[in-house]
Amino acid sequence: MGQSSYLANVKFLIADDNAFMRTIIRRILATLGAQDIREAGDGAEALKIIQTWPADIILLDWEMTPFDGIEFTTMMRHTHDAINTFVPIIMISAHSEYWRISKARDAGVTEFLVKPISAHTLFSRIRNVIERPRPFVNAPGFFGPDRRRHEAKHTQERREHEPEQISPDRVMEQDEINAFFNHADTAQLPHYPPPKTE
Repeated sequence: MGQSSYLANVKFLIADDNAFMRTIIRRILATLGAQDIREAGDGAEALKIIQTWPADIILLDWEMTPFDGIEFTTMMRHTHDAINTFVPIIMISAHSEYWRISKARDAGVTEFLVKPISAHTLFSRIRNVIERPRPFVNAPGFFGPDRRRHEAKHTQERREHEPEQISPDRVMEQDEINAFFNHADTAQLPHYPPPKTE
């Protein structure tokens, strides 16, 4: 399956208050073969769009007003109206401190991508949410993609490496973030060549 057809029927919503960043993401998605793309300049506009248009994947900035990407994700995950509470949310941010990554995951974000992004990194996260969707968990204080496997692994790692603790301000690399959100062996996924961009 070529990449041009792989994303042809996937509906994307880009929510970012930076018009230039929205343009970059839109161009990358178009290069990857996406055809149905909508944009929102903030979280409030994104919520309005979602009410009437069923996005398959949301690409979301952290820092927006009137409410930020974490608040948007919380609203999406805990609403009881017509909004798709299970929609995959890929958060895109220039900041990658451990506390941010943890907070995003605990809010129900599906994937986290650090700026600057490339066609290759964006495609890999999109592919992951399509081909390896995690089951959703509805528990007191949390609704979102299952994070329990990570918690068990992380607890074991902490026991093995005590007394070392991860600093909340420690900047994480993209590979570490991917491992934090996902626990399957991505090497087993079908191989698609990296996207070509002009």
